[in-house]
Amino acid sequence: MKCGLFGGTFDPVHLGHLRCAEEILELFRLDQIIFIPACMQPLKTPRDISAFHHRERMIRLAIEGNPSFSISDVENRRGGRSYSIETVRHFIDTSPDGAELYFILGQDAFHDIRMWKEWQELVQLCNFVVMARPGHKTKNLDGVLPPDFASRFQYDSTAEGFKGPTGNSIFFRNLTLFDISSTDIKRRIKAGRSIKYLVPDPVLDYILKNSV
Repeated sequence: MKCGLFGGTFDPVHLGHLRCAEEILELFRLDQIIFIPACMQPLKTPRDISAFHHRERMIRLAIEGNPSFSISDVENRRGGRSYSIETVRHFIDTSPDGAELYFILGQDAFHDIRMWKEWQELVQLCNFVVMARPGHKTKNLDGVLPPDFASRFQYDSTAEGFKGPTGNSIFFRNLTLFDISSTDIKRRIKAGRSIKYLVPDPVLDYILKNSV
């Protein structure tokens, strides 16, 4: 089984999230992608984030009907600050033997990886899929990871990824990145502007009905 772990605030989930997940599913021939909304992002101010139950409900509405997409509330059940290292460990412990995990994140988040809890262990626990900016090409990890740590990863031209000492790889992939952000969507909502065609219609209806 090959499973993608797609974490984030998802406030709200939008078409850009869904399209990237669909392309990663196809590119890596994954069996499933699990959306994992954060309970409390360590690098974000809690007051700026909608309540978990709203974000969870919007994801459920957005992925309804897609059997390859699912959602986990593991970070909310764990409570407190949401650390990716703990989430990945959870899925390693609970996944079937032999399962391959692919942790999905944006390029900006990957460039901040050294700010994350136990990041050196994290990037070796499972495969990483970095959603690269348009036109981005990476032939080395210098400038992102410290040189001594980056040297542990060797570029595999066949897999088009950097294979690490544990056998897991870091992949950079150029996807169809829509110029959509959850932050911009919330600004539009606050200003009374339309967000139609930025989020799935069921999510739009939920936002309007619940003033999220």
